Amino acid sequence: MDPGASDQLTSIILPTYNEAESITRMIDDLIHYVPPPVEIIVVDDDSPDRTWEVAGKKGDQRVKIIRRVGTRGLASATVRGILEARGDVIGILDAEMPMVPPLLPEMIGELASHDVVVASRYVDGGRDERPWFRVITSRLLNRMAQLLLGRGVLDYDSGIFVMRRSVLDKVLPSPAGYGEYFIEFIYACRVKGMNVSEVPCVYSDRIVGTSKSDMNIFHFLHLGVRYGMRIITTRLKKID
Repeated sequence: MDPGASDQLTSIILPTYNEAESITRMIDDLIHYVPPPVEIIVVDDDSPDRTWEVAGKKGDQRVKIIRRVGTRGLASATVRGILEARGDVIGILDAEMPMVPPLLPEMIGELASHDVVVASRYVDGGRDERPWFRVITSRLLNRMAQLLLGRGVLDYDSGIFVMRRSVLDKVLPSPAGYGEYFIEFIYACRVKGMNVSEVPCVYSDRIVGTSKSDMNIFHFLHLGVRYGMRIITTRLKKID
């Protein structure tokens, strides 16, 4: 048996769209870093660059490909992956972030004493090295979230996290919208008394391909407005 192996299955969900250039490396890194047993669920929104096909060529039984035709959206793809996941531990990653897989052993280890562990830019040791307008927008959104939502969460728009499967017994992510679903999800986890840890992560600009969220500054600012509205509606929403 692999000395790093565990009795628990870890399911890693990768929502993808036009990630053909990065998906193979991401899968290889996940297999290398995540203690076995692991399953990798690629939920692809019928990418024009055929990401789903590139991922399938790995021919690895640990990799499951879901090609969604006629349906698109990060939040709904994430929820689809969660519904398909069989693991005791479930992780949500972005295929364009190669800096995350090396953090996963630490993040998964933190689940021994926490329910959810977030890859965070805003704890000691974390930082954001992406283009300036992404950094400023994220900082403003997180300041707004901390003022309106609080609950000790520093990176409310990370979206990169691992959780115990038992979290889903109390909180289910919303399939609506883009990455703003994470704001509502992590807030609900804290409201319901779950322990959330944040592990430092350095966000850097992607190495290959084009990010789905920074096609241009105006697109990204529009996305920021949507995130801001989600913060407000989350604060007003009654969470039982």
